Amino acid sequence: MKFSINREALLEPLQVVTNVVERRQTLPILSNLLIAIEDNTLSMTGTDQEVELIARTDAFSSDEVGEITVPARKLLDICKSLPQAAIVDCSLKEGRLAIKSGTFKSQLATLPVVDFPNVEMDSYDVTFVLAAGVLQQLLDKTSFALAQQDVRYFFNGLLLEAEGSLVRFVATNGQRLATSYVDEVETGSSQQFIVPRKGVNELSRLVQDGGDQEVKMSFSSNHMQVHCAQATLTSKLIDATYPDYTRAIPEGGDKILVGDRLLIKEALSRTAILSNELYRNVRLLLEPGKLGMHANNPMLEEAEETVTVDYSGLPLEIGFNVGYLIETLTVMQGEKVRMELTDANSACLLTDPDDINSRYVISPMML
Repeated sequence: MKFSINREALLEPLQVVTNVVERRQTLPILSNLLIAIEDNTLSMTGTDQEVELIARTDAFSSDEVGEITVPARKLLDICKSLPQAAIVDCSLKEGRLAIKSGTFKSQLATLPVVDFPNVEMDSYDVTFVLAAGVLQQLLDKTSFALAQQDVRYFFNGLLLEAEGSLVRFVATNGQRLATSYVDEVETGSSQQFIVPRKGVNELSRLVQDGGDQEVKMSFSSNHMQVHCAQATLTSKLIDATYPDYTRAIPEGGDKILVGDRLLIKEALSRTAILSNELYRNVRLLLEPGKLGMHANNPMLEEAEETVTVDYSGLPLEIGFNVGYLIETLTVMQGEKVRMELTDANSACLLTDPDDINSRYVISPMML
């Protein structure tokens, strides 16, 4: 096996697949990536047995075909250290990958290709296409609400619903919820899939700044596979039944305020500085025409601020996790935010008047 390639052409797919490779592995082969040359294409594969990512390039020269596995991060570090526009010559010699560029020479140890794990191939039941930019927005508007290491393991994953011409993403940790959907997508199905956090993170990286580029998403009962330009992502799915999240979305709140999203977010950020570091609670006082915020901590420090809002209902005092409020207001994009409340013990529904496809729910905290 022998090939020559420009540093930048090698670095791009190498960075993509190395994200999947964990720094600490119980199996040495999982620290390696698989490099293969076939049909005038050079492919690199990284996996942790839960997520597999393949990146390809045709910007290389070689008269041979073959496969080899090499340490992912060592190869990445070598490639990064080379001068820009350098030509990298790679060849297999006596079971090692010899790398030469200019006056630089190195050899990397290899492991048998037969030991490299492959994700089982499935027959995919649901397939649809989204623009990379649309998919990125769906992920940005929901994935922040995922749970982290929750014993209710389905909360650690992102729910993807395909319902006819609609695709909806849902994330929750039991205390907050985010949901967003797009319509006019040909799914031809009505099913639910739960994508684990790592699969979500790699998908987000894959479609970043993709714009109008088409992304093909396919689902079986066990796997999600995503084709995007020169890369293919395959992730195991979480085998569980997602709870009925619609029951957590409040309806009919009689206390509705509309305010400037950025002004409220900035005021909360300032107030949060002196909130309790453990509980991150903030007290909101809603009165006609204004929204007051107050936070304190065990050091007897406190902060408060008031912003002008459009509200004409009865006064209400309610507590929230200030971090949840700030993160939600951050992913929203419109100038205004609409907050729908009922009482101090009921969840708050936040929406963007200019984005009817997205909804956010935050449960209250004890005052």
